[in-house]
Amino acid sequence: MSATVGYLQSYADKTKWQPSSEAKEATRKTLTNSEWADGLRGIAAIYVMLSHMTLAFARYIVAPNTGMNQPSFWMQRPILRLVGQGPAWVACFIILSGFVNSLRPIKLARQGQVETALSNLAVSSFRRSFRLFLPALTATVGSWFICQLGAYKVARESDAYWLAVTSPQPSASIGIAIDDLIRAVRGTWMFDPSNDYDQPQWALLYLLLGSMICFTSLLVLINMRTRFRVGALTILWLWSWNWDVKMRSPMVAMGIYTGILLAELHHSDIPLRLARFSPIYTPPLLLLSLILMSFPAEYQKQAPWSSYLLDLHMKFFGPLVVEDRAWPAVGSGLLCFTIVMSPHMRKLLSQRYLLWLGKISFPLYLLHGSFMRSILAWMLFANQSKIEIEQKNGDQTYVVMKYPLPPPITYVIVMPIFFGVLGYATHLWANKVEPHFGVITKHAEAIMFGKKDVARQTPLPVARQD
Repeated sequence: MSATVGYLQSYADKTKWQPSSEAKEATRKTLTNSEWADGLRGIAAIYVMLSHMTLAFARYIVAPNTGMNQPSFWMQRPILRLVGQGPAWVACFIILSGFVNSLRPIKLARQGQVETALSNLAVSSFRRSFRLFLPALTATVGSWFICQLGAYKVARESDAYWLAVTSPQPSASIGIAIDDLIRAVRGTWMFDPSNDYDQPQWALLYLLLGSMICFTSLLVLINMRTRFRVGALTILWLWSWNWDVKMRSPMVAMGIYTGILLAELHHSDIPLRLARFSPIYTPPLLLLSLILMSFPAEYQKQAPWSSYLLDLHMKFFGPLVVEDRAWPAVGSGLLCFTIVMSPHMRKLLSQRYLLWLGKISFPLYLLHGSFMRSILAWMLFANQSKIEIEQKNGDQTYVVMKYPLPPPITYVIVMPIFFGVLGYATHLWANKVEPHFGVITKHAEAIMFGKKDVARQTPLPVARQD
């Protein structure tokens, strides 16, 4: 890397184009700003929601084309099909978790404040557990409550696949309902996680696991000099592929170590030294990352581009690495690397509206499923009559009565209203509900850490403070 940087710098010195001192200072400020992570997190949350809408209303996007050696619809092609690529955006969440959780400790370690970094890691790991568990518990209880009231009935009886299969029935009695709630809360945090009342919460266990991998790894490595710490992290990154295979996880360890290494890169001078070349290397890296993220979860051999990537997968990763996770995870890592190396991408992702999306990203992740299965289902299907629809189960075909998918004009009318309602609800959650989780976490920290004055301080900030 150092040889490459030196070559590019010597080449630039021979050219007439030299950035002004003002431009250099602006670039330096941009490259010290990590707000882009909030912007990307907001985009990832939107795309996770869109992937569930794809599974509900446009399942044809899952395949890369209409059949073996058949043409592709526009939305089945690389990059455009990212609306249905949930695994790629979950991988982004995991990488950003490693990046954000390691930013401050690595900065302190590079400044020689190792003791402060160790203290920060201990407190952060404690807070992280509470800040994942409390919102998830609240969302599950809310979903469970409206389910018992019959709010998911229309969705369960519709022909929208994802809505139908993720909408549970009300429990037979109060006792059974309480038992179902306990089972859902417990199942969220068990390996092979499942939550009948909020299916997207399956990823929370892996986010918590990834955070613990991040914190424990840095506790061991934070005393090392930078070059040796980066070397050790690189070895762990290579080793983590085997861990993910054994844990059957969605590339959690690999994603976390990718995020930590990107935090090291963020605090180095490499992005600044190569910033003048950003217009040259950013477009091809961005294009490649989005294509890799577009790798389909099924029917990979049907299209030439996905078949080629599948062959490369078997050659480099082997059959043990999950096919639908490896390339999306690599593509997500390459996307984040491109952003770290590009002041233009960082500035773009630090826009005010994207930062707002980042602020509501976790509430959006928690609430969109319940809102889709209740409010959206009512808006789309409430005025329709059930019709006979053929369904297949293996070799058997049977007829069921379901609400059919509405015509396109209905989506055009309904979706903007739904997005407005959901956006307002997530904004209220972020501003009215999240602060209470901060207060609870502060009180727990005061009790368990023996800090008498901690509970009297201001609540934990909703936004990240670097």
